Amino acid sequence: MSEAKRAGDGPIRAELVAGETYAYCTCGESSNQPFCDGSHAGSAFRPQIFQAEKDGPHFLCACKTTGNAPFCDGSHK
Repeated sequence: MSEAKRAGDGPIRAELVAGETYAYCTCGESSNQPFCDGSHAGSAFRPQIFQAEKDGPHFLCACKTTGNAPFCDGSHK
């Protein structure tokens, strides 16, 4: 697997908690999108670890082409 799999055609809404650490799936293979479940094992992909800056809904990229990972920037359009 050399390119990320497109996991969706639009952003995934996720309720995040400020200060919590999350592992965003970068390979697109996770069955727990948009979060990593270890499906990248054996590939060059690694999850993107990030910390939420505020509580509430966030829109995370599912198409894996955003320029602002892990957040959706509309690249799926």
